[in-house]
Amino acid sequence: MGSPNNRPTRIFSSHHHNTPPCTRSHQIGALLLVASTFFLTRLFDHPFSTCPPSSLNHDHTSQNVVHFSDGGYLSWPQMGYGTHLSLKIYVYEEDEIDGLKELLRGREGKISADACVKGQWGTQVKIHRLLLQSRFRTRKKGEANLFFVPAYAKCVRMMGGLNDKEINHTYVKALSQMPYFRRSGGRDHIFVFPSGAGAHLFRSWATYINRSIILSPEGDRTDKKDTSSFNTWKDIIIPGNVEDGMTKRGAAMAQPLPLSKRKYLANYLGRAQGKVGRLKLIELAKQYPDKECVPVILSDQAEFPFQNVIDYTQISIKWPSTRIGLELLEYLESIPDEDVERMIAAGRQVRCLWVYAPELELCSAMQGIMWELQRKVRQFHQSAETFWLHNRTIVNRNMVEFSSWKPPMPLP
Repeated sequence: MGSPNNRPTRIFSSHHHNTPPCTRSHQIGALLLVASTFFLTRLFDHPFSTCPPSSLNHDHTSQNVVHFSDGGYLSWPQMGYGTHLSLKIYVYEEDEIDGLKELLRGREGKISADACVKGQWGTQVKIHRLLLQSRFRTRKKGEANLFFVPAYAKCVRMMGGLNDKEINHTYVKALSQMPYFRRSGGRDHIFVFPSGAGAHLFRSWATYINRSIILSPEGDRTDKKDTSSFNTWKDIIIPGNVEDGMTKRGAAMAQPLPLSKRKYLANYLGRAQGKVGRLKLIELAKQYPDKECVPVILSDQAEFPFQNVIDYTQISIKWPSTRIGLELLEYLESIPDEDVERMIAAGRQVRCLWVYAPELELCSAMQGIMWELQRKVRQFHQSAETFWLHNRTIVNRNMVEFSSWKPPMPLP
């Protein structure tokens, strides 16, 4: 290609010899006029729709409204979310990518999904299973908005299937087999890390998946790490796993008692782990065994699921972790029973959003997650190693077309 100074001169003829010459400024002005005319014409040819959201799609399972069994509802804001779900998610198969089978079943392939679906880390299995059955799943990578990378790494690690070093190596190996991950720098890929360790379970997460969408129930802290891997602007807080027997989808394990008949109003499930707040609670419990209390949030930096639609002041109390002591007990004791009942009733309305149920349910954790994922969809994908030409061909740094990218591919 020649330099601008070597380009042939464009000659413009004119019927009027006194017409001033066409200068560079005239050319730029003409281009701006053409561009403005084009966009204004498009605007008036396609006016903004004034139809209510309900008239756009009559499938209530995909509208931005979540219905409760008592007739109430929550709605995701249209700005940033849209009026109805229109996602296409590709779910990687375990035999498709070298390394995924180990992340799902361990080095010997003996760990089952059923063994991993229970307890705190069950979300990694439930989300995977529900996406496999989802009507938003696509089997064509080329039409996918998002890509789901299944892994039960926390469960596999706890059951001895892989150690920390093996998990790190296997994740890197798997990512190097994914051309679409390379294309977007991972921005359209979804990972689930269902425990307090967060993405730190993958030691090199900050190098390889720092732009990806991370689903995690805990965004305020990371066990034994100085920083959290959660980014509030790109990641999603999901509801923690609740055993099916505790929801309407399973056989009832217990029926709630009326507030007036309850002897205990709080339950602590977990380990102290040397954390100051937890140790203070245990000490208070020893000093005041007859005290009753209502659930309060004592994690100052906690983030919660679906904060765009749930007002947590209606269903919970958040108390500074630095003020755990008699002041807290006196405050809890002073709350009138009718206020407690009101908060409990409000919580019952939205609790369906903590249930990992199939899409047929009008209110579920997956409905909420899908809406949050839709907000992450981009029309255009690129990374520091992705380039494109005038004919829209995507190429890498070596000018190899995307369709010809072969694994293993270099990663950052």
